Amino acid sequence: MSVTDIIPDIHGQAEKLRVALRNLGWQRNGLTWSHPDPDREIVFLGDFIDRGPENAAVIRIVRELIDAGRARAIMGNHELNALHFHTKDPETDLPLRAHKTKNFEQHASFLKEFPLGAPHTKDVLDWMKGLQLFIEADGFRAVHAAWIQSDVDRLRKYCETGILNEDQLIRAARDGDEIHSIVETLTKGPEQTLPQPHQFVDKGGHVRRDIRVKWWGTEAKSWRDVAMSVPNLDDLPDLPLPDSFPTYGYLAKEKPVFFGHYWMSGQPVLQTENALCLDYSAGKDGPLVTYEMIEGDEKLDASRILVHDDRQSFIRTGQKKGRKG
Repeated sequence: MSVTDIIPDIHGQAEKLRVALRNLGWQRNGLTWSHPDPDREIVFLGDFIDRGPENAAVIRIVRELIDAGRARAIMGNHELNALHFHTKDPETDLPLRAHKTKNFEQHASFLKEFPLGAPHTKDVLDWMKGLQLFIEADGFRAVHAAWIQSDVDRLRKYCETGILNEDQLIRAARDGDEIHSIVETLTKGPEQTLPQPHQFVDKGGHVRRDIRVKWWGTEAKSWRDVAMSVPNLDDLPDLPLPDSFPTYGYLAKEKPVFFGHYWMSGQPVLQTENALCLDYSAGKDGPLVTYEMIEGDEKLDASRILVHDDRQSFIRTGQKKGRKG
């Protein structure tokens, strides 16, 4: 049975990635990578860049694994933002993502290694353009933030492979365009606006009125139930959701789906029997968390979640700490 290692948001933390790869049995041989299991592969969930100090090293490792035929990779919202930040709108000659202070700050660590207009920056951006927005394998699905089937189906009408062409990449930056709506959902997840006058302060200290939504669940009854990534839920109204609130949910009959993006905390857990978020803030102080997907599994198994917590060890959720020699 083949195994796929699912690896989420790395955000320039190359050493955390190296540790996880060693723990999982991957070995670098010169400029290529191998594993004792010749059929083993990796699926990366995107967000390779920003925040951490080693963007170039992370990208190099990921590209080497892909070039060796051992990995596939998804575009995260940070790769999408980077492409828009470094690309001008042909109609206005302005960047597709505004060069304002907040956007520069979010992109600062990448810009230190990949300045605007540099030849090696163009090379990396060209590579990013080839990243898929979703992966559907025989036994599982992978997306950066949210697998909303209707949006995946709509995107397939434009690009069956989930890879945007140049025109579609530009359209993805334009409010009101269908491609913009689809790509925003897949890479950033669905959001809903709080009722007036409610707002909250996010982890970056920014005041917001739009909340991220637990799109995989069907049990939410209130704003506090449905919200994701809100540091203090008491900031949200303790009110029932309105009748007009969209219906979300990832059905139990569907293939397992893996995603990142949401900066979870605490002990890693399954969101449902067939939905798992693996992003536990590795881009800052959290561990890199991975999953071993076994071919033929129809449901997820919490014991296959691995928390890579230091230079030589990992914790398999629900079991004792393991150690690589």
